[in-house]
Amino acid sequence: MARSSPRGDRAAVERALADLIRALGLDPATEPELAETPARLADLYAEAFAGLAPGAEPEIATFPHAGGEDLVVVRELPFHSMCVHHFAPFFGHATIAYLPAKRIIGISGAARLLDLYARRPQLQERLTTQIADHLGRLLEPRGVAVKIEARHLCMEMRGVRKPGRVETRVVRGALATPPWSTALEAR
Repeated sequence: MARSSPRGDRAAVERALADLIRALGLDPATEPELAETPARLADLYAEAFAGLAPGAEPEIATFPHAGGEDLVVVRELPFHSMCVHHFAPFFGHATIAYLPAKRIIGISGAARLLDLYARRPQLQERLTTQIADHLGRLLEPRGVAVKIEARHLCMEMRGVRKPGRVETRVVRGALATPPWSTALEAR
């Protein structure tokens, strides 16, 4: 059964993946364990790149906020994405914080924003900025901060072949200055 691709032609993706497998010297037609691999890979890419689908932007509930000095921090949100340079996975955790002005988001909103932008061919630096930008547009908060820490299999499996974690941060508005500047630090 053919499933739709996030944006594009699902059948063409499956054919291209079958061609890639054959170009690697393998044959899905004669090696039974590879028979469904092109379809499975096409499904994997459809899921991994679901953030590209038309209408993928989630509904994020917002609510009035009475004001005050309330800081909202959502920590240790797990995610996975695919490196735009190698289509290899990178994965880790995000911390998303904001200092509300007139509105707040529903508690799941931070996770929904993370998933929207992570499910695209991505750069970690761009992912961090896209979440901060979206939250800024949505809420117009007094400050916003996003920290992402991730392992990149493109770095671990090829090239330098060393494990390591990459951390990116975007800090804007009031969260860039004391006393709020420590908002992304673990407590």
